[in-house]
Amino acid sequence: MKISVVVPTYKRPQLLLRCVDALCQQNFRQTEYEIIVVSDGPDPETQATLAHLKKDGPIVRFLSLPAKKGPAAARNLGWRASRAKLVAFTDDDCIPERNWLAGFWNAFLRTPGNKAAFTGKTIVPISQPPTDYERNIAHLQEAEFITANCACTPAALVKVGGLDEEFTMAWREDSDLQFKLMVSEIPIVRVPASIVTHPVRKALWGISIKDEKKGIFNALLYKKWPTLYKKRIQSSAPVHYYAIIVSMLAFLTGIFLSNWTLAWVSFATWALITIWFTVRRLRNTSHTFAHVSEMFVTSMVIPFLSIFYRIYGAVKFRSPLIP
Repeated sequence: MKISVVVPTYKRPQLLLRCVDALCQQNFRQTEYEIIVVSDGPDPETQATLAHLKKDGPIVRFLSLPAKKGPAAARNLGWRASRAKLVAFTDDDCIPERNWLAGFWNAFLRTPGNKAAFTGKTIVPISQPPTDYERNIAHLQEAEFITANCACTPAALVKVGGLDEEFTMAWREDSDLQFKLMVSEIPIVRVPASIVTHPVRKALWGISIKDEKKGIFNALLYKKWPTLYKKRIQSSAPVHYYAIIVSMLAFLTGIFLSNWTLAWVSFATWALITIWFTVRRLRNTSHTFAHVSEMFVTSMVIPFLSIFYRIYGAVKFRSPLIP
């Protein structure tokens, strides 16, 4: 076996089937690679769906974690079950192109030593003009290293200890793996020929509010790699978030003290910064009524949630507060 493809999933059989179908059509000898699907917890429906796949393609194995632990733990279970020379990773909502595996394998053959990692090219199709959510997802195209489109040798994964299972959501676990590879001086080779398409799924109204919870894991990444975090993730503090929060607190204080000058000046400051934040998010995005109203409402909430989860993450992981 030359390559094992590890695909974490959980109760999304239709998305998974689209991904597996693309993997079964690779320009790679089907007896020389396998697909290891790992469910993040018990998932009988997905297991039954895979059991009905045609048997004339590559081997498709199904593994399951005993309880939900997150995609990092699922990927660890998958690569540790592999006996291949190279382990490739993608996600169940991705569509690898036909030369995806061939690109990684050819790069592997050109790379000396048995410890190496490879990162492919990711394409995120979005509407024109896009929504704020679509534009945020499209940043995956610019990411240096993501587990939706990468490969590692088993020796490299062993050396860095795989993925950190403290990252229990799909957020920052790939940056953590990248940083571990970097400090271990394991080369990360760019492979533009290995292309994965990452369609943007339809999101619920106000999805950006829910997504703020991922910020908890920024604290864990910052605790482990403060210098690399500042260099690669966020170099400066979100000053406008703090300004919005302080002006709102000052407004409430003015109301409580019946200091109407303080109250009105603080409210005007809060409103101006919030409007500026909303307009900035709307720049070069959709201007439909639904999207504009969503941006206005969520822009009032996001600063408070972002700082809350920043503090919560620092407490949870005993991390210094991110500047």
